[in-house]
Amino acid sequence: MKFLKVFNFLIGLIMICPLAAQNTEECLQNLSIFAEYAKIKNYDEAYAPWMGVRKECPSLNVAIFSYGERILKDRIKKATPETIDAETADLMKLYDEWLKNFPTKKNVNVSGDIISSKAQAMLDYKIADKMQVFNTFDLAYQTDAKSFSNPKELYNYFNTLYDLYKEGTHGVSMEQLFNKYEEVSEKFEIESTNLAKKLDIILKKQEQGIPLNSREVRSKRVYGINGNAIGTFLSNLDAIISKEATCVNLIPLYKRNFEEFKTDAIWLKRAASRMDSKECSDDPFFVTLVEALHALDPSADSAYYLGILKDKAGDSNKALQYYEESISLQSDPYKKAKILYKIAVKFKNAGRKSLARNYARKTLSFQPSFGRAYLLISNLYAGSANDCGETQFNKRAVYWLAAQMAYRAGEVDSSIKKLALKTAKSYEGRAPSKTEIFTEGNQGANIQFDCWIKSSVKVPDL
Repeated sequence: MKFLKVFNFLIGLIMICPLAAQNTEECLQNLSIFAEYAKIKNYDEAYAPWMGVRKECPSLNVAIFSYGERILKDRIKKATPETIDAETADLMKLYDEWLKNFPTKKNVNVSGDIISSKAQAMLDYKIADKMQVFNTFDLAYQTDAKSFSNPKELYNYFNTLYDLYKEGTHGVSMEQLFNKYEEVSEKFEIESTNLAKKLDIILKKQEQGIPLNSREVRSKRVYGINGNAIGTFLSNLDAIISKEATCVNLIPLYKRNFEEFKTDAIWLKRAASRMDSKECSDDPFFVTLVEALHALDPSADSAYYLGILKDKAGDSNKALQYYEESISLQSDPYKKAKILYKIAVKFKNAGRKSLARNYARKTLSFQPSFGRAYLLISNLYAGSANDCGETQFNKRAVYWLAAQMAYRAGEVDSSIKKLALKTAKSYEGRAPSKTEIFTEGNQGANIQFDCWIKSSVKVPDL
């Protein structure tokens, strides 16, 4: 009896295996065919073999879904009013199948990326209301925030909530809006830092005079494109929240919630950060927030805010002590760079140019790709044009130095490249003209600035 069962099992296996092998072989052939068509963007020819693999062997290769997304988006683009609903519905189905068959890539969870792409498609093709779109984005964020990193999708995650808030019929409160803004902007900061770490390796290599290989050149260009996208969408995000995050709105909101969250370090940190960035730090409640934060969690952030308070009180020496403490308490070099830059801005606004430049340079020592630090130095130099140099020509020569710093800002940080180039051109326009250089007869000469700048610039050749 036992022998008979084993015999029947083997007979069944023999009958099944050729069929399975045949299906797998056919799937592999179709995979190769549709992939080649998809690579050259011939999506019409790719469709039939792709559908065959998708139906018969959905777990064969992730290309079924990465190329499948492109194939279906192309069909949606070409769809008629009669077929577009079916095509968009199939795209939604594809994302669900993708999530089921390939939720990881190289053993790393990518479900957040897949779900957020689905939400973006829902928005792009107008196949769901704003609440459904937001809930899908939110599912992506709650499920796997790490792989939810596309700048456009992160921006739309917040923007759909903002639209729901403005409509006023979905129960979205101002507090929920601010909290989501903080979450999404912090996520942007994480992605920006991850990009900066990769870019800084290349920049340091260039600074050492080591030629870049083709892969590094290509990577630098990609990092620049991604950095520009992050900068653009983060700027758009800030533009949205600036309409609501005014001192008039922030202070009453934070006062109302203080008792509930006064032992929550994250809440206190975000509240203090928002009040500082919106110039609400003159309000006495800012003192309450900072003291509560420092008592609960003495940190780089709380020490920085204490420095602000001392600055406001006119005690610049004590303020500097707290700023230095803030830097020493921060171990992460990229977070340290951000603190150093904020301190540089504070000193620039206070007219303490030499200190501002020193902190901007320290910023760059921890993050060479921090373009805004170069831009700050550029602005400091330009603001000293009337204070440096004995002759009118030499005074205006400072603008060449300022332009150099602005150009450098755009070279290391694509997210501010347009601003940097515009700034550099503006400063060059204020520098001595070719006619003035010819009249002076000093082309190629070095002009030394003995003021606080303590640097020199070469007069351009004609």
